Amino acid sequence: MGELTRGVPSQAVHLCIDMQRIFSREGPWPTPWMERVLPNVAALAGYAPAQTIFTRFIPPHRASDLPGAWARYYEKWREVTRERLDLRLLDLMPELQSFVPPARVLDKMVYSAFANGRLHADLRARQCDALIVSGSETDVCVLSSVLAAVDLGYRVILAADAVCSSSDESHDALIGLYRRRFDIQIEIAGTEAIIERWRT
Repeated sequence: MGELTRGVPSQAVHLCIDMQRIFSREGPWPTPWMERVLPNVAALAGYAPAQTIFTRFIPPHRASDLPGAWARYYEKWREVTRERLDLRLLDLMPELQSFVPPARVLDKMVYSAFANGRLHADLRARQCDALIVSGSETDVCVLSSVLAAVDLGYRVILAADAVCSSSDESHDALIGLYRRRFDIQIEIAGTEAIIERWRT
């Protein structure tokens, strides 16, 4: 699974991407093994809830509310626009809701958690330069957020047993890509190893 070559700093933040009911078995975009990684996500959040930020992927009210390719995307997925969706499916998974507060929730309408600038500003205010990343999906929103964090210079620690995808093939390919092409900027380790090295 990988090892950490150095300790995790006390000001590190656990960034948990889109662990929401919409991506569980009950939602229209199911990630079948979300429930399998959920205990590890909860362990990270429970270890340092005040240093955890949960993101939520929020679709538009209707497809025409977003520009260009996003409008075309939601023309295909009209059932997940907010005018049709059961809005309770946008909630965090029940096992994670009790961590808020002190954990924070950041809503976003695109894949990357960094797209609107609020997350980066929050992390700078915390003097955070290291992120522990968990969540859904390895090959979509996690991918987009991780690469944005790399571009901004963050040390990224991916919790390999706390991320999930709807595609085993894509998940495995992305973990391999992170290891081969981004080994200096992205570290991969298991939840237990991360917690053991995290000095809170």
